Order: sequence, then structure tokens, then C-alpha cells
Amino acid sequence: MKKRKIKYSALFFLCWFVLLVLLVDGVLKFQTLVDYFESYAFVEVTLLLLVILPTLAVYIYTKE
Repeated sequence: MKKRKIKYSALFFLCWFVLLVLLVDGVLKFQTLVDYFESYAFVEVTLLLLVILPTLAVYIYTKE
């Protein structure tokens, strides 16, 4: 069953997402990142990839 893989991936996703939200909203300030990179879309896509790609890696490499 793939329940274990999904469970670990979901847990990782939740923890990593919360950490990035705290980091981006609390420490770095989202608007500061947008001003620095001069593109709202670039910052959004980068942050989404920083959450999705490690989650997929955890899903792929977790043993059943």
C-alpha cells in the first residue's frame, strides 16, 4: 500500500509549507522579495517549487 508514502509526504509538505510561510512572511517579508526580484510571478513560482519539489522527492524516496 502507498498509504505510508502518502502519509510521510503529506507530513513533510505540511511542515515545510509552514516553515516557508513563517520564513517568507515573518522574516524576509514577501514584498521585499518581490521588490528584489522585480517579479511577483517569479517569486510565487519559486516558492511553489520550493514546496512541491522536495515533497515529490520525499514521496519518491520513501520506501513502502
